[in-house]
Amino acid sequence: MSASRRVVTYARDLETETMTTLEIVGMTCESCASHVKSALEKVPGVMSADVSWQQGIAKVAAAADTPNADLLAAVAALGYEARRDDPQTHPTSIGPFSGSQRLAEDRDCSMPRGFGSLHVAVIGSGGAAMAGALKAVEQGARVTLIERGIIGGTCGNVGCVPSKIMIRAAHVAHLRRESPFDGGIGAATPVILRDRLLAQQQGRVEELRHAKYEDILAANPSITVLRGAARFESGQTLTVSLADGSTQTVSFNRCLIATGASPAIPPIPGLKDAPYWTSTEALASEHIPERLAVIGSSVVAVELAQAFARLGSKVTILARHTLLFHEDSLIGETVTAAFRAEGIEVLDHTQASRIDYQNDEFIVTTGQGEYHADRLLVATGRAPNTRDLNLGSADVAVNASGTIVTDQGMRTSAQDIYAAGDCTDQPQFVYVAAAAGTRAAINMTGGNAALDLTTMPAVMFTDPQVATVGYSEAAAQRDEIEIDSRILTLDHVPRALVNFDTRGFIKLVAEAGSGRLIGVQAVAPEAGELIQTAALAIRNRMKVSELADQLFPYLTMVEGLKLAAQTFTKDVKQLSCCAG
Repeated sequence: MSASRRVVTYARDLETETMTTLEIVGMTCESCASHVKSALEKVPGVMSADVSWQQGIAKVAAAADTPNADLLAAVAALGYEARRDDPQTHPTSIGPFSGSQRLAEDRDCSMPRGFGSLHVAVIGSGGAAMAGALKAVEQGARVTLIERGIIGGTCGNVGCVPSKIMIRAAHVAHLRRESPFDGGIGAATPVILRDRLLAQQQGRVEELRHAKYEDILAANPSITVLRGAARFESGQTLTVSLADGSTQTVSFNRCLIATGASPAIPPIPGLKDAPYWTSTEALASEHIPERLAVIGSSVVAVELAQAFARLGSKVTILARHTLLFHEDSLIGETVTAAFRAEGIEVLDHTQASRIDYQNDEFIVTTGQGEYHADRLLVATGRAPNTRDLNLGSADVAVNASGTIVTDQGMRTSAQDIYAAGDCTDQPQFVYVAAAAGTRAAINMTGGNAALDLTTMPAVMFTDPQVATVGYSEAAAQRDEIEIDSRILTLDHVPRALVNFDTRGFIKLVAEAGSGRLIGVQAVAPEAGELIQTAALAIRNRMKVSELADQLFPYLTMVEGLKLAAQTFTKDVKQLSCCAG
């Protein structure tokens, strides 16, 4: 619409109501119109507002005594220019720039110009997307968030939250069946009511989705949610296919891609024709299978394998290499021993060559023979959700696996497009995704933030848990760092001794010469509760001697860090229980 368009004001044949038409410069999409409509209808005296971003006008029905200045100010507060031409007076205009300045599509948006002046499109609604959207709003931007599925992404719906609930329930079932105190507390075989456990699990999932995602989005007037699938048309434009079959064009100044990842399915002959589970179906299953085969050996595979075993399944894990083979070798060995002690069958160096499904039974063929199961869980990694985004039209580069290539500031190869979370090559943890989304938003709005992963802690919720931060021995050697390391088994940790559970170890990796702590690996019950202390020690460049000299509360698992540090200079076998 031409900036010189004349705007008509006319009155209805009612003494108490007038209809005013405003020209609005700067709207670029339906979300812009929605924000303007909402702002106008909040003005005292306004009864309704009809806003068209294509025409660049708003028709406002208001009480006759409603000041036009209030209408113009409401629009200007969003960062747009509003104009009204009264035949009896000179044209009036309120906005962040005068009519002689450039229109929205020609603005320099490298820095926000006040609330609503920068339009950010966010694709996705998980950890990275939500963090990015909220930070962008905090920085003064308007946001259109586009989600093709369930609000909340993987973590809240089909990942972290439901899996940890199931794992915790399985842990309780295991302790009722077997614990180190069975000599004095009678053990019992628990009755597993899967339907009730599932209802409890999904109830909490829905509660958190509403509280932490949907309600927050609904309450934020600067965020508009579009339900549909986004596809790039250019480096500044998206087309959104809505649920009703229509399409909507969204123009943006900046875009954050945060589409996450989905289970990757290996090309095993026969698999695609069988009703296998991914983690999504496993977590939502209404029944605990009598026999469960698991293909995979990393975090999702081992967590769910142990949970199902503790809820009553006979579980067989087929690991192409060994369990958790990307980690320090001692981690995989310790977890494997713990699993086998619980009756979980772990088949190392075993690869499925064919899957058949006959008579409600899976037949998994391997080089070592056939294995039969009632259900098959495939947990061999995750692939980025980028295939349907038409990234090429926006000049966004991806690697061979479809993962979006970013720098430390989450910038892609396209100038105004950023990416964060599991659709990139960042570690697939929701807290990493959220941190990346926040930093992307800062950079999109003129800041300069980077994501530092050198002290990123990681936890696997097996029992015993696995927790790591910083360098492993192998990683340090790859970077040609000379190291000194120590391993403390849990039979030297008082908390583990009084728990009558000494499975596991704590390993410290230090830089040779300086003695600076650079890595920690732990396998222990509640290892996740001690790893952040290790992360802070590494981040603050503490030496193991300094860690050994700190005060740690007695009879806590985290005290094991102090004891492990003491092993660099002392024989802990010769120390008293709480030696300082």
